[in-house]
Amino acid sequence: MPLREFECSDCSRRFEDLVRGGEKPACPACGGRRLRRLLSAFGVGSAPAGRPSGPCGSCGDTRGPGACASD
Repeated sequence: MPLREFECSDCSRRFEDLVRGGEKPACPACGGRRLRRLLSAFGVGSAPAGRPSGPCGSCGDTRGPGACASD
């Protein structure tokens, strides 16, 4: 059951809902069903925790590029 983010086209309210199969949620504020699915921040990729996301040397390790062993 994925957690999805929506914006209601009727009242502009943004909300999250657990969606099962072909189920269509309704806006909790106005009950509207004209919804736009949003790209959630959770769904956007990022660097693994504890590792720099920039190029080598951007982590600030003073021993020089490659010294932090995150490459």
